[in-house]
Amino acid sequence: MTMMAATSDERCVMEPERTNSGQSQPMDRLKLLYPMVNEEETPLPRAWSAKDKYTYIGLSQNNLRVHYKVSRGCLRSPGYGKTHKDAASVRATHSIPASCGLYYFEVKIVSKGRDGYMGIGLSVQGVNVNRLPGWDKQSYGYHGDDGHSFCSSGTGQPYGPTFTTGDVIGCGVNLVDNTAFYTKNGHHLGIAFTDLPPNLFPTVGLQTPGEVVDANFGQLPFVFDIGDMINELRVRTRLQIINYPTPDHGQGQWQAILHKMVSTYLVHHGYWDTAEAFASSTGQVFEEDYNSIKNRQKIIKLVLSGRMGEAIEVTSRLYPGLLEKDPDLLFALKCRQFVEMVNGSDSEVCQSNGNPNQTSVIQSTKAYTKSATGTVEEMNINNTMNGTSGPQFVNGQIEDDVDMEESNVNAINGVKNSTGYQNGNLDANGYKCQNGEDVDMEIDNSANQSQQQTSNITDSTTSKNNKKQLCGGNKQAIEKMLEFGRQLYSQSIHLRQQYGKNESNKKMLQDAFSLLAYSNPWNSPVGWQLDPQQRETVCARLNSAILGSSNLPRRPPLEVAASHARELVHLMSTAGLGACGFAVVDNIIQY
Repeated sequence: MTMMAATSDERCVMEPERTNSGQSQPMDRLKLLYPMVNEEETPLPRAWSAKDKYTYIGLSQNNLRVHYKVSRGCLRSPGYGKTHKDAASVRATHSIPASCGLYYFEVKIVSKGRDGYMGIGLSVQGVNVNRLPGWDKQSYGYHGDDGHSFCSSGTGQPYGPTFTTGDVIGCGVNLVDNTAFYTKNGHHLGIAFTDLPPNLFPTVGLQTPGEVVDANFGQLPFVFDIGDMINELRVRTRLQIINYPTPDHGQGQWQAILHKMVSTYLVHHGYWDTAEAFASSTGQVFEEDYNSIKNRQKIIKLVLSGRMGEAIEVTSRLYPGLLEKDPDLLFALKCRQFVEMVNGSDSEVCQSNGNPNQTSVIQSTKAYTKSATGTVEEMNINNTMNGTSGPQFVNGQIEDDVDMEESNVNAINGVKNSTGYQNGNLDANGYKCQNGEDVDMEIDNSANQSQQQTSNITDSTTSKNNKKQLCGGNKQAIEKMLEFGRQLYSQSIHLRQQYGKNESNKKMLQDAFSLLAYSNPWNSPVGWQLDPQQRETVCARLNSAILGSSNLPRRPPLEVAASHARELVHLMSTAGLGACGFAVVDNIIQY
């Protein structure tokens, strides 16, 4: 369907989304138009229903085109289509979710057919589809032959201009005010209906041969600039919330509670200086434990900088027994540590890349060994350890049916198998092996691909290109990372045997190990793990566990209140309160 140029608000909807693999994919425009809609609970209308229509209606082009179909005998009858019995309608696949806030769709008149008896509008489920929209109760329509609006009645009221072939008619539903409006070729025609019921479906009706219309539910840019109306309702809703009157009595008490919530939030996340200054400026008595905050602050900084090994060691020293009591948390920290090893950020990797005299803080990672010839022995994540085999991968997934006693492990995509290496896998020295040949581990997919391949990772570390490399490009660090991976897998087996299957732990391990299946893990489908922002989740989890061990709230009251507010907004949206489509809690807090 040909449409006019997109507005500035709609252009952002068309911007491509950067995926984890670095490739561009088009954004789902409907998700940007209606960000508060959870389509798992309340799907958006995206096409016309092949079931909820009259027999005279035909659908094509992914059920977005509607045409009027009758027999040839009827086509030869000059009187056909002149009575209401010849009308036919179709509804969309789903009703309009209240959480849209403001919903809008457009219909282009491809052909007005013989007489142009077409209606565009809304109806609830169950309304007779052998009628044009607007003629029956809880049905609303704007008709092209006379420009009248029909509100649950066969008698229309003058509303707007007629429309014909080539025109684009839009229908909008303001779910905040429960009103509907129409547009013609991008021009607003005013409010057509008020006091609308909930759960309305977009509806079109045709009556004479040759009538054809195309629908745009938001998959393409609209002719009408809906962005201005959305912004207006968003600002209006925000101001209503901000200016909502608080009780006159006890205003000081409310203020004190809010100040305390902010203060505890700052303390929770380790902002000692800011928390102390805020308490002083608001007249609060600051009685927090300085050492406790500083200890947590130290651990938080280590985690957020990717030095997971040090963070685990410091946590174990300052809070003895904490990680032993929460094996799932320890496993999550270890998985993150493996990712940081790949990233070249963890302390073990830094030790290998930097000062050789630095003492490792990862006590569980054993040193690599040397053979009698002085060369490093082959170490691969599939080698057995203490009688337990390594993980079996198929396309990057750990198989559930691995025989834990089997010593010969087959693998595809990312690990060594019994006969060699396949499809971009690593050998013991960190080289990528393909068809039995060694290639260097330098991460470069452009100009450097034409360079001669080398088997010395250490030399590639000092190259002038300074591209990202596995474990910082250090051979010893790669060996230690592989050794650590074997032990991490053994730990996963122990957890499963002792506590049963844990799908979350399994997925963490799969994702982490899958990084080894790619010569450039930073630009791969699992490369999102290497984003520093991914450290924040495990950081918050560790911080909450530390606070809980000290009999302090695991979550600050401010975050709990915000979570409650989000859930309340969600519940209100399911109850049909359209303003919830613009009550974005996070935006209001930032404001």
